[in-house]
Amino acid sequence: MLLKTILNLVEKHAGFVYERIAMVAEGGGQQIEVEVRCRRRSRPVCSGCSRRGPRYDTLSRRRFQYVPLWGIAVFFVYAMRRVNCGRCGIRVERVPWAEGKRQTTHSFEWFLATWSKRLSWTEVAQIFGTTFDTVFRAVERAVEWGRAHADYSGIEAIGIDEIQWKFGQTYLTLVYQIDVGVRRLIWVGEHRTLATIQGFFDWFGEGRLATLRFVCSDMWKPYLRAIRERASHALHVLDRFHVVAKLGKAIDEIRATEARELRRRSRGELLKGSRWAILRRPENRTAEEHIKLRDILRANLRTARAVLLREELYVFWTYHSRAWAGKFLDGWCRKVMRTRLEPMKKFARTLRAHRELLLNWFDAKALSTGIVEGFNSLAKLTMKKAFGFRTYRAIEVALYHRLGALPDPPTIHRFC
Repeated sequence: MLLKTILNLVEKHAGFVYERIAMVAEGGGQQIEVEVRCRRRSRPVCSGCSRRGPRYDTLSRRRFQYVPLWGIAVFFVYAMRRVNCGRCGIRVERVPWAEGKRQTTHSFEWFLATWSKRLSWTEVAQIFGTTFDTVFRAVERAVEWGRAHADYSGIEAIGIDEIQWKFGQTYLTLVYQIDVGVRRLIWVGEHRTLATIQGFFDWFGEGRLATLRFVCSDMWKPYLRAIRERASHALHVLDRFHVVAKLGKAIDEIRATEARELRRRSRGELLKGSRWAILRRPENRTAEEHIKLRDILRANLRTARAVLLREELYVFWTYHSRAWAGKFLDGWCRKVMRTRLEPMKKFARTLRAHRELLLNWFDAKALSTGIVEGFNSLAKLTMKKAFGFRTYRAIEVALYHRLGALPDPPTIHRFC
C-alpha cells in the first residue's frame, strides 16, 4: 500500500490532494516531504471570517510537521494562498490540517498529546524529534478543546482538596467529580484561599449547583466557609482521610516529645525508630514493627495511651446509625479530655467543633471519599514527571490532561 493511499484514508481534506512524496536529507537526517496541492478551481477560505473568496496570490511554500513514520519525520509542504476577502481584505487562507501560523498539523499535536499521558513531556519531545514547547502547545490545545466540549452537567458529588506545589506553603486547589461511575478532575485553582474556592463556585454556576447533593472536603477554614455560603443545600462530608491524618500528627507530636524526654533519661531506645510502627495501620506493619509496637505498649508510655485511643476511635466508622455514632464520638472526646495528652485534647476539640460534618459521613456512605486521595496521588505523580513545569499554566494543563477525562475530537485518527 502506498503512503499516499494511507494518507487519503486517515488524513483526507476536501479541496486538497497529495502530490509527490519524497525522501530528503535535512539537518543531518532523513525526512519525508509530502507535497500538498489545492484542487483546480477551488476557492481558498479566509482565515478571518471562514468565508471562501477569490485567490489574490500564492506565497512561498510552508512546511507542517506530521506524525512520524518508522522514526522518520514527515512534513506536509504547501504553498499558502492569500484570499481577497470582501469583508476582511487580503488574508492568508485557512487550511484544514493546521491552525494559524503553527508549523505542526492537528494530527501531530493530538499524537503528541496522547503520548504525553503516558510519558513525560521531555521524553515525548526527545522520542518524536520535536521540542518541549511544541509538546506543551499540543497538550494545551488538547486541554482547551476538551474543556470546551466536556459535559459538566448533572454533577451530584464533588471532592475539594489542596495539594502542595513547588516549595514552601504553595498550594493548588483541586476539585473532583466523585459520582459513582464518573470520577474526574473538573477544576484547578491557584492557592487555597477563600477567593480561590469562590472562583470555583463562580465557574460552576448556579445551574450546576442546583443538582449538587454531596460535597466532600477537609477542615481547611476557607473551604468550610465557601461551602457553607455557596452550597448549603448539599450534604457536606468531612474526608475521613484528613481526620485520620490529623490524629496521626497528634500522636506523632506526643511520640517526638516523649522520645526527647527518654533520651535525656538514657532510655531513648524505647521509641527510637518507632515512628512508622506507631503510625501505620496494622495490616501495613512489618514483623519488626509489630514487635516494636508491642514493646511500646508494655512500657505504658504516653505514646502507648495515644495509640490505644486511636485504635478505639477507629470503631467510630464501623457504626451504621448516625445517632449511636454521635454518642460514641461524644464519649470518646470526653475520655480524651480527661487525659494529660495535650495534642490529643486539641484534636478532640477539633472533632467537637466539626461534629455535625463528621456525622454526615453516615448519611453519605455510598459516597467514596477515598477517591479524592487517590486522585491526589495521581496528581503528585503527574508533578513528579513534570520536567520543565515552571509556571502555574503548565501544571494546570498537565493536571487537566492527565486527570480530567477530557474528550477527543471524533474526526482525528487515533494513532496510539
